Amino acid sequence: MEIKDNELLRQFEIITETGLIAIEYSIQERKLFLTKFCTNNNEDEELQNEFIKNVLVIAEERKLKVVPTHAKFISFFRKNRKYRELLPPGIMI
Repeated sequence: MEIKDNELLRQFEIITETGLIAIEYSIQERKLFLTKFCTNNNEDEELQNEFIKNVLVIAEERKLKVVPTHAKFISFFRKNRKYRELLPPGIMI
């Protein structure tokens, strides 16, 4: 999976057969705020979760803490406890 970091639009993107899937973000004080998940009618849950996992790997490589603000990301963190170490101190999900 090749993820493009579109810094101008502040989003991570992948291209699939059904179109573009994007995660909009904001970076403030070494924190990556995941603000919006745009699937463009792609209902492949496994692909979406794999995309989120790869974005979290990018955040970990850049030594950023992750703040999920969209319901999709919050439910992902609830289901995948191993990624909770990426949350900043004080944020419990």
